[in-house]
Amino acid sequence: MQPPDIPATALADPVPAALPVPTPPLLRAALGRFATGVTIITCAGPGGAPVGLTANSFSALSLDPPLVLWSLRQASGSLAAFDASPHFAVNVLAESQVDLSRRFASSQADKFAEGAWGAGLGGAPVLAGCAAVFECEVASRQVAGDHVLFIGRVLRLADLSVAPLLFQGGHYRMLGEVL
Repeated sequence: MQPPDIPATALADPVPAALPVPTPPLLRAALGRFATGVTIITCAGPGGAPVGLTANSFSALSLDPPLVLWSLRQASGSLAAFDASPHFAVNVLAESQVDLSRRFASSQADKFAEGAWGAGLGGAPVLAGCAAVFECEVASRQVAGDHVLFIGRVLRLADLSVAPLLFQGGHYRMLGEVL
């Protein structure tokens, strides 16, 4: 039986005989097919100044012990702050927080001027109204390609009953009908 909305020709040969070499543009386009949640990852920087950025490289890693991971480009200006901080917070954005996602993805100077922020563990800023928040202690850091992987042990969390913001194919998306 054919799934709905998929042409029969697309199912006949799902993988071409000769796959292209994964260049960065091709890899980015193919990875963009995968829908992800949108987060603002935060920490207390040098002197306690808040540091944050938009990331969709967040993932669950382990339930026991409770571990999550995310990655940051080695070329990021925020890397030194996250490297030095023993804690970080993952603020999983709600659908209503698109503007904050764009703000924290920009090079704007005072990113924390918008949103209702409070201090989490280790001073990592925590955003009110998120779909979820994970307050973490850094368990490990590891260089992987052009990124650094941050693995955090979840020490506290908040889970609100609001729809999360999604990103797919270079665009923000909202959840559709739940099946």
